[in-house]
Amino acid sequence: MDIYLKDALLHIIKIIGKENNAYIDMGDLDKSGPAVLSYNGTNIRVEKEQLHELLNELFNKKVFKLDEHKSQEVKNLLQSKIFSIIINSIYDGVYITDGDGQTIKVNSAYERITGLSGDVVIGRYMGDLIDEGVIDESASLHVLKRNEQVTLMQTIKNGKNIIVSGVPIFDKTGKIQYVINSVRDITELLKFKNDNNQLLDNNLNIDRNKGEYTFNNQISKNKDMQKILKLLKKVATTNAKILFNGRTGVGKTYLAKYVHLQSKRATENFLEINCASLPPNLIESELFGYVPGAFTGAQSKGKKGLLELAHKGTLFLDEVSDLSLELQAKLLTVIENQTFFPIGSTTFKKIDVRIIAASNKNLKKLVDFGEFREDLYFRLNIVEVDVPDLKHRKEDIISLCKAFLKEYNHLYEENKHFSLEVLDALFEYEWPGNIRELRNVIENLVVTTDGNEINLCDLPSRINANIIKTNSNKPKTLKERLEIVEKQIIKETLRKHKTTRKVAEVLGVSQSTVVQKMKKWNTTD
Repeated sequence: MDIYLKDALLHIIKIIGKENNAYIDMGDLDKSGPAVLSYNGTNIRVEKEQLHELLNELFNKKVFKLDEHKSQEVKNLLQSKIFSIIINSIYDGVYITDGDGQTIKVNSAYERITGLSGDVVIGRYMGDLIDEGVIDESASLHVLKRNEQVTLMQTIKNGKNIIVSGVPIFDKTGKIQYVINSVRDITELLKFKNDNNQLLDNNLNIDRNKGEYTFNNQISKNKDMQKILKLLKKVATTNAKILFNGRTGVGKTYLAKYVHLQSKRATENFLEINCASLPPNLIESELFGYVPGAFTGAQSKGKKGLLELAHKGTLFLDEVSDLSLELQAKLLTVIENQTFFPIGSTTFKKIDVRIIAASNKNLKKLVDFGEFREDLYFRLNIVEVDVPDLKHRKEDIISLCKAFLKEYNHLYEENKHFSLEVLDALFEYEWPGNIRELRNVIENLVVTTDGNEINLCDLPSRINANIIKTNSNKPKTLKERLEIVEKQIIKETLRKHKTTRKVAEVLGVSQSTVVQKMKKWNTTD
C-alpha cells in the first residue's frame, strides 16, 4: 500500500526496531523521482523534493517538545540507518548534539561544506572542539546556554565560514534533549548574493586621464535609477535646464557629467562650483569674473569667470539653494539672455552655456518662505530629477565598490581585493553619506590595509558596528552588546596578528587580560 508524506516519518519510526526487514531506495539523488521506504510489503513513496521540504520545515521549527514515548522514538530514529540515508540526501549540512553538547550525528553535506570528517567530531564535546581550534564557537552550546534557537557564523580551522542555526528539542520536563543544527556555507551564500547584486563591470568605466566616470548605456539595475538615466539620455541632446534634488553625496555631480558627456557639448568644458562653499562675494567673482582694478585685491590682469570659461560647454551649480537673492537675480538674467557683465565692467559678454543645477534642500519650500526666487526656480527645473539615496538603490553598491577599488588600486599601484564577507558588510551598510562616503571608505581601505585581501577587521568601526546591530541574535543588555563587540575586536585582531602578545600590544591591554577573556568565551560559548 502507498502512504502519503505526512505519515512517512511515523512509519519510519515504527519500522526502526526491525531494520533487518526494512530497506530504503532513494534512487538517484541528483534526479527527480520518489524515495521508497519498504517494510513487510508496506511501501512509503516520498518525492525527494517533498522530503527535503518536510525536513527543512522540521529543522526550522523554533521548539520541539517530546513526551517520554516520542523521546525514545527519536533516539531510535537518530541511531537508524534509514535516518542516516535520509539526512545524507539533504543538500544543507546537519549536525546533531545531545543535551550535554556531545556530537552524535552529522550528515555527508556537513562533511562536504566544512571539510571535516564525521570521525573527527562524532562523540566529541563541542567545548573541546573549540579548545582544539577545530571550530571557533558552537551554536549547540549557545542553545544549551540560552534555551532557545540560535543562529551564528562559525569559522572552521581551515578558514571556511559557515552559518549554523541550532534548534533545541525539549523533553516534557523542559530539559534540552537534543540540538539539531542546520549548516550552510556562507561563502556560497555570499557569492550567490554578490553575483545577483553586482552590476556588469562594462557598464561603469573609469577615465584614467581625468579621474572621472564615463557611463555607457546604464550604471544601475535599480529601476528608479534606470528611469532617471533613460530620461537624462533623452534630454541630454537638448539645451533644457536640469535640476537635481537629493541628499549630499548621492551622485548629482556624476549625473550632471553624464548629461554633459551625452550631449553635443561633450568635447567642451564641464565646470562646476559648489555655491555653499564660498561667501557670496567670492562666488560672484568666480561666476562672473572681473576686470583689472575691479576691487581691492583683484588680480592686475583681471580674471575670467566660470560662465565665460564654460562657453559652448556646461556649468554645474551645486547647492544652488545657497545663492543669495542678489546673485539669484543675476543668474536669472544670465539664463534668460545668455549674457553677463564681469565685475567692474560696463561691457556685457555673450555666452552659450548649458546650466545644470542641484540642491540638497527643498527649493519649492524655500520659494514659499521667500528664500529662493520663484522665477529662477521655474527657469532651473525645466527637467526636475529626484536622485534616491544609495541605501534605496542597493543594487549599485557592489558595482561602485569594485569600480572605486579599481580606481584606487591604479592610483596607488596596489592590487587589493575584497573578501566576500566585506562585500556583504558593505552591501548591508546604509551609507548615510551616500556615494561620497563609499568612495572615501574604499580609498581609506586601499591605503591603510596590510596584504592584498581586505577583511572585516579592516573596515571602519561604524560599519562593523552595523554588522552587530543587524545580527538577528544580538543580545539585549548593554553588557552583552559590549562583550560581543569586545569579542569581535579581539578575535579579528588575533586572526590578523596571530599571537595574544601582539593582540595585547595592538589593543593597549595586558596579555593576561586577552588570555583571560578568551578562556571565558571558550567556557561560556
